[in-house]
Amino acid sequence: VQLQASGGGLVQPGGSLRLSCAASRSMSIKAMGWYRQAPGQQRELVATVASGGTANYADSVKGRFTISRDNAENMVWLFMNSLKPEDTAVYYCKVTNSQWLSYWGQGTLVTVSS
Repeated sequence: VQLQASGGGLVQPGGSLRLSCAASRSMSIKAMGWYRQAPGQQRELVATVASGGTANYADSVKGRFTISRDNAENMVWLFMNSLKPEDTAVYYCKVTNSQWLSYWGQGTLVTVSS
């Protein structure tokens, strides 16, 4: 299983970034999502989206982040707006397949700083 995440970088507070994650097209995926881990912190859920499109967000990102997926391409995106310094973390994509097995991508660093 291969997950390729990209799109992280350095952005100023108030800026925007888009993260992308591509899973193997042969996978039958139920859920896709993004998690993040800040230095010294536990990994936490950012947003998930089911195959039917139902999305779930952490309270800290509601109204600022949007998760989207393409079921045919097995891709998931995280559109991040109004970024804050506290959004700085390594962001990981996660997919759960039809056998309820979960896989993690390698992580992409997002740094929000002036």
